[in-house]
Amino acid sequence: MTELKACKVCDVGRQNCYGIAVTSLVQLKFKGAEALGISASASVSVVLEDDGTIIEDEDYFQCLPANTKFMLLNYKETWTPALQGTGHPNRDDVEVDGHDDVDGAESWHSVAELLRQNLANIILMSEADLQSLIGVPCSELAAALGFSQQKTRVLQDTLQTVVDRREEERQSKEILQLYLKATEQEGSRNPQDECAKLDETDGVQVEATAGFSSKTLMVLKDKTHPETRLSNEELQMVVKQGLEVMEKVLGWDKEKTAVLVQACEAEISKRLRQVQALQSLHSQSRSTNISSQPQTERETRAKRSKKTV
Repeated sequence: MTELKACKVCDVGRQNCYGIAVTSLVQLKFKGAEALGISASASVSVVLEDDGTIIEDEDYFQCLPANTKFMLLNYKETWTPALQGTGHPNRDDVEVDGHDDVDGAESWHSVAELLRQNLANIILMSEADLQSLIGVPCSELAAALGFSQQKTRVLQDTLQTVVDRREEERQSKEILQLYLKATEQEGSRNPQDECAKLDETDGVQVEATAGFSSKTLMVLKDKTHPETRLSNEELQMVVKQGLEVMEKVLGWDKEKTAVLVQACEAEISKRLRQVQALQSLHSQSRSTNISSQPQTERETRAKRSKKTV
């Protein structure tokens, strides 16, 4: 009989957490869903709570230590890091009745709420989200965030800087690609064949069951370096769907699709490293302030004793 392993399971909001004992990954999904009140018929995926690693392999699951904390995700739910001082935002509620509300007049309020919870969420946002906040009148955004107008103007300037840096990154990649193409041997590819392939993909019917919004698909198919334009949730969806599904969704060949999926994985890792770096700096700053307080008190006492003498 397989030995029982103690595990912890939580939901996407990290509000509910339970301890369970299971023998396999399948049993973890079943008992975890039951503990969290998830329907037995729902499609559930398992990730590590601390870094979002997707757990699909039974052997890998068995190698993990006891009391590992897992997060169970329903369809359309995506892992986000546990940022300090946040309520672990999930932006699935932005989509209403199957239609993406990002272009709506009031859609920026949900994005502003993420920033109000923690400014580090800037790193995890899509380019469209950042642009939506840049275009909001300063007074309205200040009221939504609870900031002064001066602080809000600085914030909007920062958002514009993030957008500009992503554009610079895309341009650098494009220049590198042009250089690599220029160094290839002439005749290795036929430009007419390449154009024909692009024309063929333009008419591909996208599978609605993949779960992507029309806006996300437009970015993936029509924009250069789409990984720099998407939010973490959208990037994780691409990675989660995998190579075979994305080939069908985009109508691309395997090689081109693999490049996209790998680029999305790399972008996720880069953004999470940036968030972790911010958290580390924040922690160091707090510890430095705390450690400096006793020294300041000692210096004050020393000055007072000198005056007394």
